[in-house]
Amino acid sequence: MTNRRRFLAISAAAIALPGALTAKPIYTWKGTALGARATLRLDHPDAKQISARVAAEISRLEDIFSLYRQDSALARLNRSGALQMAPFELLECLSLAGAVHAASGGRFDPTIQTLWASYAEAFATGGRPTASDLHEARGLTGWDNVVFNASAITMRTGMALTLNGIAQGYIADRVAEMLQAEGLTNILIDTGEFRALGSQPDGKAWPVRLAAGGEVPLAARALATSAPLGTTFDDASEVGHILDPRTGEPSRANWREITVSAKSAALADALSTAACLFQTRAEIDACLAHFQDTMLEAVHAM
Repeated sequence: MTNRRRFLAISAAAIALPGALTAKPIYTWKGTALGARATLRLDHPDAKQISARVAAEISRLEDIFSLYRQDSALARLNRSGALQMAPFELLECLSLAGAVHAASGGRFDPTIQTLWASYAEAFATGGRPTASDLHEARGLTGWDNVVFNASAITMRTGMALTLNGIAQGYIADRVAEMLQAEGLTNILIDTGEFRALGSQPDGKAWPVRLAAGGEVPLAARALATSAPLGTTFDDASEVGHILDPRTGEPSRANWREITVSAKSAALADALSTAACLFQTRAEIDACLAHFQDTMLEAVHAM
């Protein structure tokens, strides 16, 4: 299986006050986030302490969103079909997911985890999911079967959620909010999706290069890119990971890569994922129009 790049990097300068930069080499911390490599790079007198706080926040959020940690809030919800007194962050993420689900005509749907597992398990053993497998998995999807409020999250027995199309962006947002509250600025956060706190120290926008070509200037804004074949189930890289919940099939891959910007990295993340399941640019624009200050930055067709 080909894995899409996913890591967290806080790049260049994190400046609390003018003149706070040091002549020392940039401090680097390495760890993991949502099962992927994480790297923090800071040029700041308190870089080590800042990195430790960011790492702790990432770990706390992993305890909520990770499918790899057996005792995460999401893993417990998937096992039992119910979660009492769910963390605020999980409820907030589900609320945003619901808004994108509605705006995308059901294309963005976190309940596809059982469908995704059917593909992953079949290809891991050298086969493909059968029509029967897909029919059964599709029977365990449906956003309308997920009910949540401040007291609890419940869903139909056998269903499972994945927030992989929104959680990377959400983590970038939470890290940005934490650093901003500490008075830090001029930071580019990358969790596979980008969140810029201000601009570069020289006042210029951060130049974010796109894998499919081109560059987007980013300042005080978020950016996310999705590619239907960015992660694939098969060795030939022909069966993509972005699944259409309406059909149970992977995206038709009209698009090589789609990039969306917004004030929130979580929103940009979810919208770029949903956009891969539309057939025309006009349809993508109509979906984005449901949200203020969102922009389709780049579309690369196949």
